[in-house]
Amino acid sequence: MAHPAYGPQQSSNPFANPYGQQNFHQPQPIRQDYEIESEIGTPYASTTRLAANQQYYDSNPFPGPESASDAGHSSRSYAPSINSQASQPYGSPFVDQGQAAHPYPAWSPDRQIPISMEEIEDIFLDLTQKFGFQRDSMRNMFDFLMHSLDSRASRMSPNQALLTLHADYIGGQNANYRKWYFAAQLNLDDAVGQTQNPGLQRLKSVRGGAVKTQGSKHLNSALDRWRNAMNNMSQYDRLRQIALYLLCWGEAGNVRFVPECLCFIFKCADDYYRSPECQNSVEPVQEGLYLQTIIKPLYNFMRDQGYEVMEGKFVRREKDHDQIIGYDDINQLFWYPEGLARIVLGNKTRLVDIAPTKRYMSLRKVEWSKVFFKTYLEKRSTAHLIVNFNRVWILHIAMYWFYTAFNSPKVYAPPNTQFPSPAMTWSATALGGAVATLIMLFATVAEFMYIPTTWNNASHLTTRFIFLLVILALTGGPTVYIGYVENRANPTTSQIPLIVGIVQFFISVVATVAFGLFPSGRMFGDRVAGKSRKYMASQTFTASYPDLTRSARTASIMLWLLVFGCKFAESYFFLTSSFSSPIAVMARTTVQGCNDKFFGNALCSNQVPFTLTIMYIMDLILFFLDTYLWYIIWVVVFSVGRSFSLGLSIWTPWKDVYTRLPKRIYAKLLATAEMEVKYKPKVLVSQIWNAVIISMYREHLLGIDHVQRLLYHQVDGADGRRTLNAPPFFTNQNGGNYKDTYFPANGEAERRISFFASSLTTALPEPLPVDAMPTFTVLVPHYSEKILLSLREIIREEDQNTRVTLLEYLKQLHSVEWDNFVKDTKILAGESETTDGTSTPISEKHAPNKADDLPFYCIGFKTSSPEYTLRTRIWASLRAQTLYRTVSGMMNYSKAIKLLYRVENPSIVSMFGGNTEKLERELDRMARRKFKFAISMQRFSKFNKEEQENAEFLLRAYPDLQIAYLDEEAGPKGSEPRLFSALIDGHSEIDEVTGKRKPKFRIELPGNPILGDGKSDNQNHAIVFYRGEYLQLIDANQDNYLEECLKIRNILGEFEEYSISSQSPYAQWGHKEFKKSPVAIVGTREYIFSENIGVLGDIAAGKEQTFGTMTARALAWIGGKLHYGHPDFLNALFMTTRGGVSKAQKGLHLNEDIFAGMNAFGRGGRIKHSEYYQCGKGRDLGFGTILNFQTKIGTGMGEQMLSREYYYLGTQLPIDRFLTFYYGHPGFHINNILVIYSIQVFMVTLLYIGTLNKQLAICKVDSQGNVLGGQPGCYNLIPVFDWIKRCIVSIFLVFFIAFLPLFLQELVERGTGKALLRLGKHFLSLSPIFEVFSTQIYSQAILSNMTFGGARYIATGRGFATTRISFSILYSRFAGPSIYMGMRNLLILLYASLAIWIPYLIYFWFSVLSLCIAPFLFNPHQFSFSDFIIDYREFLRWMSRGNSRTKASSWYGYCRLSRTMITGYKKKKLGHPSEKLSGDLPRAPWRAVVFSEVIWPICLATIFIIAYMFVKSFPNHDGQQNPSPLIRIAVIAVGPVVWNAAVLLALFFVSLFLGPMFDKWTKFASVMAAIAHFLALFGIIAFFEFFWFLELWDASHAVLGVITIVSIQRAIQKILIAVFLSREFKHDETNRAWWSGKWYGRGLGNSAMSQPAREFIVKIVEMSLWSSDFLLGHILLMILTVPVLIPFIDKLHSTMLFWLRPSKQIRAPLYSTKQKRQRRWIIIKYTLLYIIVVSGLASLIVLPAIFRNEITFNCTLCQSI
Repeated sequence: MAHPAYGPQQSSNPFANPYGQQNFHQPQPIRQDYEIESEIGTPYASTTRLAANQQYYDSNPFPGPESASDAGHSSRSYAPSINSQASQPYGSPFVDQGQAAHPYPAWSPDRQIPISMEEIEDIFLDLTQKFGFQRDSMRNMFDFLMHSLDSRASRMSPNQALLTLHADYIGGQNANYRKWYFAAQLNLDDAVGQTQNPGLQRLKSVRGGAVKTQGSKHLNSALDRWRNAMNNMSQYDRLRQIALYLLCWGEAGNVRFVPECLCFIFKCADDYYRSPECQNSVEPVQEGLYLQTIIKPLYNFMRDQGYEVMEGKFVRREKDHDQIIGYDDINQLFWYPEGLARIVLGNKTRLVDIAPTKRYMSLRKVEWSKVFFKTYLEKRSTAHLIVNFNRVWILHIAMYWFYTAFNSPKVYAPPNTQFPSPAMTWSATALGGAVATLIMLFATVAEFMYIPTTWNNASHLTTRFIFLLVILALTGGPTVYIGYVENRANPTTSQIPLIVGIVQFFISVVATVAFGLFPSGRMFGDRVAGKSRKYMASQTFTASYPDLTRSARTASIMLWLLVFGCKFAESYFFLTSSFSSPIAVMARTTVQGCNDKFFGNALCSNQVPFTLTIMYIMDLILFFLDTYLWYIIWVVVFSVGRSFSLGLSIWTPWKDVYTRLPKRIYAKLLATAEMEVKYKPKVLVSQIWNAVIISMYREHLLGIDHVQRLLYHQVDGADGRRTLNAPPFFTNQNGGNYKDTYFPANGEAERRISFFASSLTTALPEPLPVDAMPTFTVLVPHYSEKILLSLREIIREEDQNTRVTLLEYLKQLHSVEWDNFVKDTKILAGESETTDGTSTPISEKHAPNKADDLPFYCIGFKTSSPEYTLRTRIWASLRAQTLYRTVSGMMNYSKAIKLLYRVENPSIVSMFGGNTEKLERELDRMARRKFKFAISMQRFSKFNKEEQENAEFLLRAYPDLQIAYLDEEAGPKGSEPRLFSALIDGHSEIDEVTGKRKPKFRIELPGNPILGDGKSDNQNHAIVFYRGEYLQLIDANQDNYLEECLKIRNILGEFEEYSISSQSPYAQWGHKEFKKSPVAIVGTREYIFSENIGVLGDIAAGKEQTFGTMTARALAWIGGKLHYGHPDFLNALFMTTRGGVSKAQKGLHLNEDIFAGMNAFGRGGRIKHSEYYQCGKGRDLGFGTILNFQTKIGTGMGEQMLSREYYYLGTQLPIDRFLTFYYGHPGFHINNILVIYSIQVFMVTLLYIGTLNKQLAICKVDSQGNVLGGQPGCYNLIPVFDWIKRCIVSIFLVFFIAFLPLFLQELVERGTGKALLRLGKHFLSLSPIFEVFSTQIYSQAILSNMTFGGARYIATGRGFATTRISFSILYSRFAGPSIYMGMRNLLILLYASLAIWIPYLIYFWFSVLSLCIAPFLFNPHQFSFSDFIIDYREFLRWMSRGNSRTKASSWYGYCRLSRTMITGYKKKKLGHPSEKLSGDLPRAPWRAVVFSEVIWPICLATIFIIAYMFVKSFPNHDGQQNPSPLIRIAVIAVGPVVWNAAVLLALFFVSLFLGPMFDKWTKFASVMAAIAHFLALFGIIAFFEFFWFLELWDASHAVLGVITIVSIQRAIQKILIAVFLSREFKHDETNRAWWSGKWYGRGLGNSAMSQPAREFIVKIVEMSLWSSDFLLGHILLMILTVPVLIPFIDKLHSTMLFWLRPSKQIRAPLYSTKQKRQRRWIIIKYTLLYIIVVSGLASLIVLPAIFRNEITFNCTLCQSI
């Protein structure tokens, strides 16, 4: 019963009948002889090598016990599977019957395959029956394996394909399984036998206590034994191992995120399979056993870490990352033998004590909950920055100390001398070493917090700690001694102190250099290169960084030498030496003649040293910012240099780029080496070029006239032969006006063609012929993004604020494309009319009239039949961010593959003659074999009707598209539902009953896979359906183009796996060739297709361009590119065996893709960046959406700071690569934080210098800077004012360096004119304001995340950038992050300007104002008068809403939401409707809260109080001593709070008694609330007026007082919230109860007694906050009123935002007469109200100032305050 496939070979093959009865019990591997035969037959292998190497293929019949292939299967009987040849059930489901002889052509019998497809089926069947895998999973994995084999075998011999696949999965140099096997020291486990315990004892017993070198020798011999064992395996065994691994992986669900755990499961299963008990079992076990007994317990453990069941629903547990045992912790247990020893069964036996072959059966008895523990604690704290980036801090702070200490000798000179002694100078400077050591000490202590001390790595921390204490004594101790010697009554004259000081200085320098350059993970126990087996696992999995080539490493070191060289030189001269003169002036100054009632002159006489301290801090921050500045400059220089060396620049003559394009297409894109030269290159190139041009015409980018000038034409020559004419585009390139003749100016077509042309100038890898190219898959995760726009969405306005329909907006942006589209449609419509035969001859006489075409130009169709409306919908969908755009873009791959196949194999075309249908089928088959496209639609089974129709439309349009989705099936009553991963495509048949398509595969999952943030889980559930060797991960907002898809073979060549050596990876000398680190990720460029939609779109696009292209280019070169953005290609096998394509722990892995990059990098994968390929990508363009995106990135960055990946990279990378990593990723964000800090610190500095300038007599100096005589009691502070100017210049530079990369990028890619134009546009559109603002948003997001956690942001929906957002929404979204801080700084700046005016401050007014008004400035139509007033009305209503009924958007809700970050929510589930308003996030840890909410505000308040007290400590104009300023401040600051408390208490009792009486009157609560709020406002204003009066109308003093009062009140409120408030209810019942007085029936239960007390405190805080928000809102509105009054401002503003000419701009909205009347009335009413309120508030400040002399009160009380 031979398989038909083997018929022809039977004579020559003794074993052709594999199931023949004669060899059942032969004691040797059965299928061993196939190999010899096929090896000789392959065209690639050399026979001589084989003859010499014969014995490697003669596998030893009984290998030793540690060999990986026990000859286990030799003794079993192998019953033939009956149905395997009958129906061939798992042939690829794609097979079109009768079309292809074989579903996997490269693995067909005529290729001399080592093992036939039927036998592979039998292996899968056998494994499935032995282990209980699911049938569908088996079919899926069979198809998967066959595709992999087919993909590899198409470019090498089938034998080599199987060998290399096995080497990549199981046994090769870079196989994760092999690395894990040795890291977890399982070779000892298998070699020694099972009697001894594993772990360290086992290590000792093997070494026998001998010296260490034997251990390493032992490892080498073990590696050799492994290689031999692998080499001696039969091909059958190799295939069986791959199959088993795939089957384990294919059903693992979320366990796929823990790769080493999967390795362990596979190892157990493999050992079990070889055991006699497995071989002898005949009965197949039940299906799904593996899932139930092995995977489900692990999955349940993972799920229960994050969720608990409450009333049948899964509820997120309130735990932060340091309490959740996440995927990484689970995974790390399997890295160490000690970890494996922890796995215990229910009966307390350890799994490792059981024989390896019996472990698999015991796995189901393991109680996982007792096994796992945290291996790294991701505590929220800023100390992570010290641990991970300690070298950055050391390099900066220690250097700063060296510089500054040397330059401020006066600070440490003995009291009565000018200068310190030389010994003291040396010693004080040397303390920089002590500073460096202290930073190391802090880092070590912090590291103890993050690493559980039970683990095997606390020992080196203790060693390090003790060692650092010694160093600290050496670097700091001598200073004490020298100080002691110097200060004695009779100073010594000996040289000893000086010698000690110099020695100390040099020790310090050495220490600083050592700590600054060496990774802390490599001191005292080298975790990176140490030989000890103890470190092996962490080396393997966290520190196998791929090596750089010598040139790249040189470049890396050069870059950092240049950056730090420039920085240290510039900082010394610009920052430090210029700072020495203010220090010299200020160090010894004490203020005379000041006094305070309580403190005497203790505080005020030291005002100058206080100021100096703040200036020191300011200088340190600038010292940090400088580095980033130089980093950007040099990276840009390197990047530009690199782009020239790659040949990528506009400055290559334009002519060359285009005229040589045809030659380059032939040379670089076509696999010409293999082709027979029957055709001229021109013929081949013309086919490719014409296809590209026609594809652009079809996308309406080119008009028909352009196309004519761009195509190759066939013309009849003179001699009757036909010739091909090249398009004029290639021939007459003499510059000039080529633009408009060939394609629309500045259009998409021009950009695409020029990128295509210039990208081919670079060096590309050689392509393989199409049938030899590897198979690859594009995977798109989809949640709820739009699939196709509906007609309603296109031609209806979204809401009142949008003012324009989507279609109109798109027509404005793409006017040329719309015209082309309309022409096309008219041609179509014309054709269909004539075919209808309805048109009468009469109508033909009339000239075609313009009005007939109107509907086409308006909405693109005239008759609303579906085929026309669908065209318009598709046109719009292809220009918005829709899934349809992505799918149609990516499907260009299939077109490109067909095109290349047809062009390169003319023989095929001639073979099919004129039969185009058969030719198409052949091309389709090739495209389908080489390219798969899967979309993971998580919600597919829950789609609504419209979404289902759209998805069905996709499948009909592209039948080869595959959709993976989650299918749910209700379980038996009371149990959880079962979930399945299912896969359908356009060929799946439709079920008659349900009307849905029948899935091809339906694999049960262990439970709901979505445990994390969604995206990575979505990718993970669909990853089993990818096929081939490479994956391209795409987001649902991307696009692709045909001409880019033509380069696919070149891109896949970047993985360097095209020409694999024909050696066996396991042969003695073969494995040397497989040593190189594999390429894990190939990054590509993104083009932001929304770059020309106005200023915000352009900024976002520019950011992405510089980050994604400019820095990526330089970073990838010097080995620092970790990021993988979205169009990147992944080495699928590498990524899937190492934990998947993205990490998935909820919250922690918010930016899931960056983690995949870091994971690949740490495990030895290279990450490349290719310049010649680009995908399109959409970005959100409204102000709110850009900032939401930035908040997400910032928050994600905060989470990354906590992660273990940062810990590993930060403490293990060598210095140059560490700096590359730091400045390329976290450094950007830390720089943002420091920029904002620099503004705040600078404000405080200005405040202090302002107080000095205001109160002290400043000396006048001559031009040389010498003090003029005759000024007794003056203070020489002139150098300080110079220092201020210098500081402002520094801060200014730091901001503006942000524009340099974009400018240079444009310069290099598009030429000088374009670059200057774009920069000019940016500045005219006020983009610096946006930069300042987004810097604040970034830094706020990171800091709040590291303190409180939780990505809490209020989404401000998508929508394109023309929607106007109302004032109250913008205010509530940005008050917390930026407006409050901006306003506080405005006050300080106001004081500084009053006290010390210099023109330089104008820049600061500009940047601080931008923090407050940026959100409104970039709001479309913000300044149209009617909308402005209606906004005011909305603002007032928003402030007062939500007290009698729950309102979604109200001030109260906003206030609660910002409060819960600190208080957290009550656990009780009370089913109230308003609970949906609040996200479910854990409460912040109290340590963080105490620091950020209690200590820090108190410190700030203290700083301001000291400043105020200083101002008040001088006698007033009457010469009398002022009353104590402290009392005055206390009264004014605490007064309003007390007043609010009194009012609230009174109202509480009123509402308590009257409330029940006014039960029927619904507005009662609102009235009470209004009274309270009004009184609170009255209180705060009255107290301010009183203060204004007390200060005798002196503006600058009053402003300083207000600053102080604000800081005190802020501290009081924060302390009340943080200390006194219990957790919050999830609803606002308590609020309504408070105002209405009804506390019963609210569902408060027994907390109804304690709640009023809590609510009282809340209300006190709320009253203060409400009144300050009310005033702030009005101040903002006043600032914004100024532009409103400018004529035509709305037009100007829109031009600025959208970059559309006023004529092109979007029309004003149309209102009905009724609406107009209504609006007019509202506007009149509220304009009056606004004027009254504003003038009222203004008069309170202005009138007293004007009439200050007339107003006098005599009050005795006032004089004592």
